[in-house]
Amino acid sequence: MVKTKEISISEIGNIFTGNTPPRKNPEYYGNHTLFIKPTDISKETKYTYTPEECYSKLAYEKYKNSLVPKGATCVVTIGSIGEKLTKAHKECFINQAMNAVVPNENFDEDYVYYLLKFNLRQLKMFDSGTASGRENVSKSAFSNIRVIALTSKDEQIKVGKLLSNYDDLIENNNRRIKILEEMAQKIYKEWFVDFKFPGHETATFKDSPLGKIPNDWEVSNLENILSCIESGSRPKGGINSNDTEIPSVGAENIIGLGKYDYNKEKYISNEFYKKMKRGKIQDLDVLLYKDGAQLGRKSIFGENFPHSKCCINEHVFILRTNEKCSQYYLYFTLDTISNTERIKQLNTNAAQPGINQEQVKGLTIILPQRKIIEKFDDIIGPIVSEIFKLCIKNQTLKQTRDILLPRLISGEIDVENMEIA
Repeated sequence: MVKTKEISISEIGNIFTGNTPPRKNPEYYGNHTLFIKPTDISKETKYTYTPEECYSKLAYEKYKNSLVPKGATCVVTIGSIGEKLTKAHKECFINQAMNAVVPNENFDEDYVYYLLKFNLRQLKMFDSGTASGRENVSKSAFSNIRVIALTSKDEQIKVGKLLSNYDDLIENNNRRIKILEEMAQKIYKEWFVDFKFPGHETATFKDSPLGKIPNDWEVSNLENILSCIESGSRPKGGINSNDTEIPSVGAENIIGLGKYDYNKEKYISNEFYKKMKRGKIQDLDVLLYKDGAQLGRKSIFGENFPHSKCCINEHVFILRTNEKCSQYYLYFTLDTISNTERIKQLNTNAAQPGINQEQVKGLTIILPQRKIIEKFDDIIGPIVSEIFKLCIKNQTLKQTRDILLPRLISGEIDVENMEIA
């Protein structure tokens, strides 16, 4: 029988709060040591490798007493509490909205991360609020939170290792996804920006509204190459977030190739879905964020990623090409920095940014010969397919990890002889 006991978080180790160097002193910011803020942390990953800012050498010397050591777990306690934490993969600093927990000799660092991850929801119970209305859990309240922990460090190490194996696999898949996406983007740039496509050696060029292009290519507006542009809908009066029937994808999940936040999902009923005349997602649909603060973001879904059946709401456009173009070419064309900016510039509403179908249809792009697009698809198709497969694997790994997490942390099941499926 695995032994557990109830302890306070303060018994796990040293707890301290971060800080933010004065912004009026820009010399405190540089590239010496990572500076992690809640906005840098993803709910989907264990580590935060690339925060927005770093301390300078000067700030490091001034604030080194609050340096977070490698292996500590940092929990967000101001703002959106009960949602985010990260483990320090190297020495770093954190801001005042976070508490760092540095385990003592009685606790395994990986086990502590998962113990706190499992107990994150408890933070909501200790919200004292602030004058600004932001959620807030004081350091003393955080330190006194009670948790059930394994008493044996050997058992902790086993649990931490097993759960870490899942996150390591997920992180490895994320790295592969990133490499594959960069590979696809590089091919697109080489062929359609630098014009080093197959047969470019004998190509001649002409002037166009979008610069010099090969003589047998053209500039086309999207209306000429689209067979469909449509948005979706959701029931009047909102939707039930606990209804797990048909996922309804909103602008919050139009965040790029192979990216999808399952925590932000909303759902509609099967009955409503059956009545929808538009907005049902098909394989390789290109999706465009059409109104709101992040206007211009886009994504492409396929091969049951993120779901075998889902739809969009009224804040998203589905774009489908006709025989003149392809979904892959359309996605990577719209995803360039220059075209993303051109999409943003279509907006004429300062109060609530947004674009309509006619504006999207009027957007011009370079349209190569069909045979070049087909050759591009032959190379890009397998790359994008592999990205989708890795994304689905990651979701399966996350679901299994999250099922095991409470049972392993509490000692309900013994980790001995367990393996990753």
